[in-house]
Amino acid sequence: MMSLVPLQGISDQIASRYAEQHGGVTNAEIQGALSVPQGCSRLTSYWHFAECRYRKVGRTCAEPDHISSCPLPLPRLRKGSLNQGAYSLALFIRDVCDGDFIGWIDTRLAEADPGPGAPERGPRMREAVLSPLCEIYGIGPKLWAMMLADLLLGADPKRERWVTAGSWMIAVDSLVHNFLRRTGTLARFDAEHAFGPACTAPGGCAEIIEGLACQIDARAYNPDFPATFPRFVQAALWGFCAEAGWDICNGNRIDDRAGCQQRRCPAFEVCDRR
Repeated sequence: MMSLVPLQGISDQIASRYAEQHGGVTNAEIQGALSVPQGCSRLTSYWHFAECRYRKVGRTCAEPDHISSCPLPLPRLRKGSLNQGAYSLALFIRDVCDGDFIGWIDTRLAEADPGPGAPERGPRMREAVLSPLCEIYGIGPKLWAMMLADLLLGADPKRERWVTAGSWMIAVDSLVHNFLRRTGTLARFDAEHAFGPACTAPGGCAEIIEGLACQIDARAYNPDFPATFPRFVQAALWGFCAEAGWDICNGNRIDDRAGCQQRRCPAFEVCDRR
């Protein structure tokens, strides 16, 4: 997971190049460092770690008297928030999951499962794992949704709860948000908002995509898909916009001061082109 966390807020190419040059950090390395008694009380547990406030550039933190002996700054990550995120994640796995992240996921999903056929089953199981993970420092809901979708959908097809929860993981990036804005979808749902936390808040982009997914039988595209598959719908919207996909609805193709002029776009006649 920590190989993916540095990709946020910067191009994948730059982040990957930095990691190749300077290395990353593993859970085993952090657990090894934490096994040695620490002078800083914030490394005592996941809950003590809150408000560490380490900054790489100024080499400052909330406990400056202990920073010279602190193992947290040692990994040569691109910025201090990534060091905090790595330690926060490692402490979560150790203290909240009792060292068993897979078992923790199994338990959370089982406790949240209202039973097959319940309309709220997918969202409830999704939030059972997504919400506590989003409390980990420096890793937001978009990145967690991306990572969990890959893990839950791809790791073990025999874990039915994993597949169901993974199919409801929706990652809203700026491409997806701007697609919903340009097409007039946000305006039609009276849901205009700036890209950011509002995208995953009630009435935001993610909830709109859920509603769209409930109107689409994904089995028409692949009979092995679940009938309602929000992750598939979100990924299709992203692919419609992304340069690495269809490369249609994005800022490189459209001057938003004038509105979209791409008459060959398959959605041109039904799009509001805001």
